[in-house]
Amino acid sequence: MINFVINRLWQSIILVFIVTVLTFFLINLAPGGPSSLMRMDATAEEREALIERMGLDKPVIIRYGEWVGDTIQGDFGVSLTSGQPVIQRVSERFPHTLELAVYTLIFSIVVGVILGIISAIRRNSVSDYSINFFSAIGLSIPSFWLAIMLMYLFSVVLQWLPSSGVGSGNIIERFKYLLMPVLILSTTTLPTIVRFTRSSMLEVISQNYVRTARAKGAKELTVIYWHALRNALIPVVTIIGVLIPRLLGGAVITETVFGWPGMGRLIVEAAQGRDYNLVMGVTVIVTVIVILSNFIVDIIYSRIDPRVKNI
Repeated sequence: MINFVINRLWQSIILVFIVTVLTFFLINLAPGGPSSLMRMDATAEEREALIERMGLDKPVIIRYGEWVGDTIQGDFGVSLTSGQPVIQRVSERFPHTLELAVYTLIFSIVVGVILGIISAIRRNSVSDYSINFFSAIGLSIPSFWLAIMLMYLFSVVLQWLPSSGVGSGNIIERFKYLLMPVLILSTTTLPTIVRFTRSSMLEVISQNYVRTARAKGAKELTVIYWHALRNALIPVVTIIGVLIPRLLGGAVITETVFGWPGMGRLIVEAAQGRDYNLVMGVTVIVTVIVILSNFIVDIIYSRIDPRVKNI
């Protein structure tokens, strides 16, 4: 177990290093910079002074080394556009993204597992074909287009749901603001859980111990939910680690379309404002969240199935 944890830890450190290097050098290769957002009548001297004050006149490698040193000490720098500490801006937005991700994950797991079971036990039926069809549609339709269509239908035509914002007050009002973003974000996760659960259930149902349970006269409901489902859900645990990056990646589009003030929208604002410090801060924090999520899933799965410790 110790070797397993150490191996995962080294892999995580290498991954963080690669992501930060790529992100830092790519954003510095992009045209423009904070000085390009100054007023039009700003003089060349004012622009050069701003570049020097921000340290943007130094070589990229030196700036990266300085950034790594500060980040290790917990200093993510100051936002170049707002003047606030990066960690403060992230801490203001992170709870909103966490809320959206948690509700989406819960909805996707509950509905996805149920639909996957139905699809497996009714294989090659109308229900099976319908579930597989809509799963494929969910993975194929661009989320931004679907978000705009839902917004037009429920916010403009029917006027049932608000088009943007987070809301405040009672639970029902909060639910109205969450409903469309959760539905859109779940299109990246729900179909995957459905397909994974179906595949796992079909594999387990064909095992000898399931046939034995049926031969002993056990009720079909008992066979499915007591013998088959318990074992079929073990591999489904691993898919959660894959879904976390999808949720955070999908949040960029979902939060932007619905005006949800989370991390996804924040990184879009930072990129538009050439805010290098904020882009790097959000990137590192999101990367660490993804790594920790996968690390926890690996640990849980290694406890459930000890064979993975030797992988």
